[in-house]
Amino acid sequence: MPHNLTATSQVHADSGDFAAYAGAAWPRLVRTAHLLTGDFHDAEDLVQITLAKVYARWRRIPSDDVDFYVRRSLVNNNISRTRKRRVAQLLMPFVPERAHQRDPGHAEAVTQRAALDTALAALSTRQRAVLVLRYWEDLGEAETAQLLGCSVGTVKTHARRGLQALRAHPVFAGRHPVSGARS
Repeated sequence: MPHNLTATSQVHADSGDFAAYAGAAWPRLVRTAHLLTGDFHDAEDLVQITLAKVYARWRRIPSDDVDFYVRRSLVNNNISRTRKRRVAQLLMPFVPERAHQRDPGHAEAVTQRAALDTALAALSTRQRAVLVLRYWEDLGEAETAQLLGCSVGTVKTHARRGLQALRAHPVFAGRHPVSGARS
């Protein structure tokens, strides 16, 4: 739901509302955070930190602005996290799949996902945030700009440059970054 600064709305009544919201939103937030961070464990940590900060302000967040507020907090916490911690991860870029996995298409999906994670990791934090919000969260340019606190033109620029960088990344070697189709 779009963020509306002039609307007066009902605020949340109790922490039970928060628990219900957090439980329902957890899987979606972790998936988004994973795309932002490139690491599942960092994603869970990021969501936990974000939800802890949201809980502290829960009673003051208007009920029609919860998703906007949580997304903005998630992105801002990720930007802060990357500024504070610029240590390169030298371990494996993804957890190896179990050996007894029998689905032949699964191995290709894991390979594509690892390639996408690698390419996303090469982007700037802002470009990555714009691409995740625009193409994973399916937000419009205006919503993304409002969420990131920048202009629509900045969102367009980050999206264009980010997509160019993904297409040019060596792990894709002429393939489309998401579908794996040849261009």
